[in-house]
Order: sequence, then structure tokens, then C-alpha cells
Amino acid sequence: METQQSGCLSGFPPQPWHCKLLPSSIASWKGVTVGGSSSRRDLQATLRPSRPHRYALWVSAAPMAFLSRFSRNSTRSPSRGVREERSHHPILSIFELERLLYTGKTACNHADEVWPGLYLGDQDIAANRRELAHLRITHILNASHSKWRGGAEYYEGTGIRYLGIEAHDSPSFDMSPYFYPAADFIHQALNEGRILVHCAVGVSRSATLVLAYLMIRHHMPLVEAIKTVKDHRGIIPNRGFLRQLVALDNALRLKRSA
Repeated sequence: METQQSGCLSGFPPQPWHCKLLPSSIASWKGVTVGGSSSRRDLQATLRPSRPHRYALWVSAAPMAFLSRFSRNSTRSPSRGVREERSHHPILSIFELERLLYTGKTACNHADEVWPGLYLGDQDIAANRRELAHLRITHILNASHSKWRGGAEYYEGTGIRYLGIEAHDSPSFDMSPYFYPAADFIHQALNEGRILVHCAVGVSRSATLVLAYLMIRHHMPLVEAIKTVKDHRGIIPNRGFLRQLVALDNALRLKRSA
């Protein structure tokens, strides 16, 4: 998968992130740019999405002995309901998590609603301002932010609030510093409207941040978060991101048991 060129802002961590019209909880951070309410003329689109189409991720089924470890009792439509047997979700190895991710057959659109008001998608839908308006998107979290492509300026005049993270889709990239800021931004967005979380393809970087949000804000174990998203979209976070999510899962379990 493609990677993005990294950069650094003065006085900021090695992997900078950029935002506009952020909620007050993080508006004081460095690297904030405001653009949604700017009086400058609305910029013309620099990215042209391809004709809408569907594509499928086809993966082989895992053995029944592996599948028997899980209970897929959720519905196809997003639900905020708390699952009664949440504590019984097993802690899986990286290998087992990868098998879970590759189990089944799921179609991906340019954007899929994986939680009420939360859309997970690709860069094509992020560049389609007409479709964003149709979906009533009010916030965008871009996990593949680049100074050469899009950014807060692209959404001037739309009222969309933007948060960009310059993340590489590489197992060596540390996404964990952005788990809580991203979860806060998504939470704030859902209180105010609808959000699109995207990267280049919408299956690794952005999916990792959505999983972290469900784990942090909705107290889901990692396995449940994966199953929740996979009910609506195929995702394949890279192995490094999975390790970081496992570490988050362990930390949250310890915190809940304290």
C-alpha cells in the first residue's frame, strides 16, 4: 500500500498532524489551522474521484475450529447497544487476529457506515465534495494527510472540520500516539454530526483509528471492535498496527480491572 511523506512541525512530535476547527479539548495544540470558516474563495477540487463503483475483498474462510472461538451475534446495521458477553472475548495472538481479519467475504464501497454516523472510506470519497454533502458529512479525519494532496484548504466553504494525520501504512510506523486524539475527534464529531475517517484505500490506517475509537470510547475489546467494523466493511490493518492495537487492548483491560 502507498505511504505518505512524513514531515515535522516546530515543537511537535516526529509525526505531525494538522486540523481545522478542532473541538476545544485539542484546539490548544500546536499545528492547528482554521479553514472551514475562512473568507477566502472556495478552492476548486484538485482530486477527481473515479466513477462510483463497488469492489470486493475476497478472502478465504478459516477452519471451523478457529471460527468456533467467536460468536457473531451482531446485526448488519450499526448499533450502539452494549453487548452482554463483552468480557468473554478472547485475547488473540497477532496471527489469530490476521486470520480473523481475512475470514469471510465483505464488499467495500468508497465509504461504508461502520458505526452510526461514522463512515470509513478511501481518498476518492474524501475528494468528492458532492457526495460528502449527500452523506451530510460534517467532519473528516484523514489518516493519510500530505501537504501535496488535499488538506484543510480543500474543504473551505463547506463547513467541514478537518483533522489530518501524516501516517505511513508501514508496520514500523507508530500510530499509537494518535489513538486518543483521534478518538476524541471522532467522539466530538458524532456529537455534532457525521464523520468520514479515511486514508488512501480505507482498510489499514483509517481502520486502525476507528478500531481504537471503539475500544477507547465504547470499551470494546479488540476482537469485538474488529467484528463490529467487519460487519460493514472489510479491513486489513498491517501487522505493526495490530501489535499497537493489542497493546492498547491490554492497557484498557488493566485499566478496567484496576
